[in-house]
Amino acid sequence: MAGKEPNNHQHFIFQNSAQPERFTSPPRGGSGKVIPDRDRNAHGGALLNKIKQLTSVLNDAAAQQRLAGVEEGFGLQIEFESFPDVELAFESLARERSGIELRNVRHDVNRTFATVFVPDGKLEVFEKLITAYLDESNDKKSGPANSKLLNAIYEIRAATIHALWTDSSDSMPTDDEEHLWWEVWLPIRDDRIGVVDQFREMAEGLGFRLAPGELYFPERSVLLVYGSVGQMKRSVMTLNSIAELRRAKETAEFFDDLAPDEQPQWVDDLRERLIMPDQDVPYVCLFDTGVNNGHPLLKELISNEDKHSVDPAWGVNDIEGHGTEMAGLAVLGNLSEVLETNSPVGVSHRLESVKLIPQDGANGGDAQLHGYLTSEAVYRTTIAAPHRKRVYSMAITARDNRDRGRPSAWSATIDRLAYDADEQSESPRLFVISAGNINDANAWMEYPHSNATDGIHDPAQAWNALTVGAMTNLTRITEADTQHYTPIAELGGLSPFSTTSQTWQSHWPLKPDVVFEGGNVAQDGIGAAWMRSLSLLTTHLNPAERMFTTSNATSAASALCAKMAAELMARYPELWCESIRGLIVHSAQWTDAMKRMFLPAKGEPTKAQTTELVRHCGFGEPSIERAIWSTDNSLTMICEEFLNPFKREKGKEPQLRDMKLHNLPWPLQELEALGETSVEMRVTLSYFIEPNPSARGVTSRYRYESHGLRFDVKRPLESEVDFRARINAAARDDDEHTNRNDNDSNWVIGKKNRHKGSLHSDTWKGSAAELASRDAIAVYPLFRTNIRI
Repeated sequence: MAGKEPNNHQHFIFQNSAQPERFTSPPRGGSGKVIPDRDRNAHGGALLNKIKQLTSVLNDAAAQQRLAGVEEGFGLQIEFESFPDVELAFESLARERSGIELRNVRHDVNRTFATVFVPDGKLEVFEKLITAYLDESNDKKSGPANSKLLNAIYEIRAATIHALWTDSSDSMPTDDEEHLWWEVWLPIRDDRIGVVDQFREMAEGLGFRLAPGELYFPERSVLLVYGSVGQMKRSVMTLNSIAELRRAKETAEFFDDLAPDEQPQWVDDLRERLIMPDQDVPYVCLFDTGVNNGHPLLKELISNEDKHSVDPAWGVNDIEGHGTEMAGLAVLGNLSEVLETNSPVGVSHRLESVKLIPQDGANGGDAQLHGYLTSEAVYRTTIAAPHRKRVYSMAITARDNRDRGRPSAWSATIDRLAYDADEQSESPRLFVISAGNINDANAWMEYPHSNATDGIHDPAQAWNALTVGAMTNLTRITEADTQHYTPIAELGGLSPFSTTSQTWQSHWPLKPDVVFEGGNVAQDGIGAAWMRSLSLLTTHLNPAERMFTTSNATSAASALCAKMAAELMARYPELWCESIRGLIVHSAQWTDAMKRMFLPAKGEPTKAQTTELVRHCGFGEPSIERAIWSTDNSLTMICEEFLNPFKREKGKEPQLRDMKLHNLPWPLQELEALGETSVEMRVTLSYFIEPNPSARGVTSRYRYESHGLRFDVKRPLESEVDFRARINAAARDDDEHTNRNDNDSNWVIGKKNRHKGSLHSDTWKGSAAELASRDAIAVYPLFRTNIRI
């Protein structure tokens, strides 16, 4: 579970109140540490000598770089080491105008280490700093010039592989003959793509093997490179753009390939690090093939009393394996990520299981029957433990996609159960459902066209469910003799397994809602193949045989989503199911790879292109960190309210009754002071509809949904009175023919496209000054009945 960092704060939660509350950022204090004075001449002379010794080293490095074909960016990485128990003023080492860049900072016991890139010809910058320090005529009241920086420096030397290693010290490879996959973190400089391309060209020329794809962060690009320790040591000066080196994570193939008698050792180590939850915690209730709780990683997290079946003749145990795979992912995530660490692993929730089918793929095609069985599964757990807070996770879908967004008996049952229609919405339920999979190897070779044409499977079109598609960060193939294979999806891209709503009629909901890791597929130019290294690691149904197995596709993705939902329920136990669903979507972002797949390379994308992206990748990949914490520069406010949107007088047609206008507790002066600084505001509205799956209703969302809600935001120069008038008019508009004059181009998805289904999320982009006056949000109805939002 995500830990709290110094700049993390609890979200602001407002329930049943629209009254504004002011907020301020917490004050920041200094470290207060005093840097000891040094013998000016001795210390300054020693530092100056070290800098001069580096001149020849820098010249040699630049010569190596020219020999390797580098055309620009010649230079040397230098490591600065602090005195013991002294904080190094590492920010002062960077000199942007001179091209001197701070690459990384590391802390080891009582010392600080900083690695700095110095361009060819720029060592003189540090010489001048030291010369000024030695010259008494430059003294200030506080002492010698630059003393705060220089008095903290103990050593200056050319950076080695150790200076670039920012992973845990025990993961640092020591044998020069060891071959491994390295995570290479590159700076972006003024040309991110140029830096990446130049590094790839040099690394290939030096004999390294590179995995396809990159990850992009605000200040770094990350690549995966395969080579030996000795090879990396010899190449560090040539590959001078490396900011950090880390050991790439082990793949599922590594652990799954362990001999059966070796696997228990890894499991025992993990069990010792698990921090088990109390009984009074949220539960992930799995509707699947059953769960075997004899596995050492599961037996303390699911009791025999919490294992059920909709058909007693099937028993409650898992004979097929799929349910036990989901169980491991739903509580511990991808085991590859937790097995190789040494840190404690907190578990925030427990498991329940209902055997909904005897084996994976046995769902048949009777949606009416499966709607009934799903209801039975819900009622059995509710009767057994009526007061539990739980999220229902189902990775079972129909084999085909013939509904194309239209409600079915099964999906309508999911909507009724989520809304709690039988009890007038007294206890709504959160359902996490897999979108359905593409399992045809021939279709994988048509990626991503196959994703666009294979629609989401029943019942994942349910409006009230959180529908989960699959993306992937797994692009490293580690099986033997697979050099001629490459991953089909690039790093951060849509998984080849994932289905979409691209072929649906435009008025049906935007699905999937989010995407989680679901694995990748490899191809050799002739055909496609599933591989364990491109899959997730999880628990095997028979621990006496082996501990680990692999899983993938939207099933695995939905289990990870259920895990996140339970973690949010544990962190914010007072939040409604609708809010947990909304918070997961609110934390989601599209990766650069997703944007490259579906948005134009240049220029601003159209609203239609962005909607196409949503129909493929949902609102992106969620982040547990963003979902749990607000930060100093990113605030999340959660408002939960009841709304009576309609009224009906005797003998008259239903009429609009209420809307909600929320005045936002804006830091007005701070926003205005930021002026033209670019900022973003995201709004997510999550509510449950009561379904009406009549024979005539399945052709129109207007008849299927009992009510619809919309949101809008006050605009600059718009008074509150004008805002209310505009919203009242909008509530009476035909939703398919939105008033063209009622447009706000700064929204990413736009008013016409975002209001599909019962989960709406959109982002406004503009200046801070303009945002300052957008200090009110209205939620208003479009259809009928009393609901809660």
